[in-house]
Amino acid sequence: MARGTWTPGSARALRRADEHRFRLAGGGVSSLVAASGPTALWYLTRATGVVALLLLTAAVVLGVLSSIRWRRERLPRFVVGGLHRNVTLLAIALVVVHVVTTVADGYAPVGLKDALIPFLSPYRPVWLGLGAVAFDLLLALVVTSLLRARLGYRMWRAVHWLAYASWPVALLHSLGTGSDARFGWMAFVGFACLALVAVSVLVRLGRSSAMPAPRIAAAALTVVVPLVLFLWYQGGPQRRGWAARAGTPGTLLRRASAGSSATSLASARSLPSGSFDARLAGHATNSAPRSDGLVTVDIVAHVQGRVHGKLRLMLWGVSTQSGGVAMTASDVAFAAAGTSSVYTGRVVSLDGNRVAAQLTNAAGARADLTLDLRIDNATDAVSGALHGTAAQ
Repeated sequence: MARGTWTPGSARALRRADEHRFRLAGGGVSSLVAASGPTALWYLTRATGVVALLLLTAAVVLGVLSSIRWRRERLPRFVVGGLHRNVTLLAIALVVVHVVTTVADGYAPVGLKDALIPFLSPYRPVWLGLGAVAFDLLLALVVTSLLRARLGYRMWRAVHWLAYASWPVALLHSLGTGSDARFGWMAFVGFACLALVAVSVLVRLGRSSAMPAPRIAAAALTVVVPLVLFLWYQGGPQRRGWAARAGTPGTLLRRASAGSSATSLASARSLPSGSFDARLAGHATNSAPRSDGLVTVDIVAHVQGRVHGKLRLMLWGVSTQSGGVAMTASDVAFAAAGTSSVYTGRVVSLDGNRVAAQLTNAAGARADLTLDLRIDNATDAVSGALHGTAAQ
């Protein structure tokens, strides 16, 4: 059994943790695997974006149909108008959640400024910028509706009609930069929304009393635009390499490429052979001494580099007068992105803040890790470097 002394910081006393945090320290590999998946914010961002597009489509369809003179008592015009307002408000609320979760998720370099000011984002500037335009138009609709009594009906009506432009802009945004744009179901949702709006516009034109020539031109445009959009989609988001052409930063492309390469090795259930270096960022927790005098140091860190994932290092030992821990047992787990089994093992060398560990996975592949850790004494934030060597 390897022994050594863990020294999280000079003259630093172990910080006591409550029993709840101590139980968390025993979560082991299962909690690491659970934490290494996609974040809830990522799922929420995608879901709110799709649902907001559906609600905006419904709002546009109801708005177009509410301008038609209804003759059916079962569905009076004022009912359609009220439904249009309520659906629009719900759509705006979901768009706000979509924007907030996109910024908070942090995977892509999108800030609040990028969500409000179009075409300045380093991440897919055109297509994300269209989303910012749609968001700004909806914000203008909300503000002018709140100030309707002061602005007057004409001003409010002009902005209200301008807000209809948020729907086609939002549709282009979802197809151009959405995480699911390349999937068939998202294409179906997008073009189904387009078809619903096109049909409602054609119905409205059919009941219009305008001159025949403008009506025919508008009807032709209503048919041609979906066809042009479909051809663009087939030659753009549906084709390979769209992420790069759309303006995705190179760092994200390399990260996605590394994830794809690791996924292709899932049948081997292992990291590719060779050495790799990465950065560490995470948090350390120290438990109160147990009845037998042992304390637990629990470090969970994100690994970022050519190989990325999540690392958990747990040390058990006796606290020393210098503020460290004389290790008596250890447990190390590394969940690398794209691999289908977690590497687990033990610390084989511990010298101050340098940790060496040997790990294996279920397929028998081996990974030797060397960690150089730095811990902020005030916040327990962990940073540092990792060097690894993987072998089949």
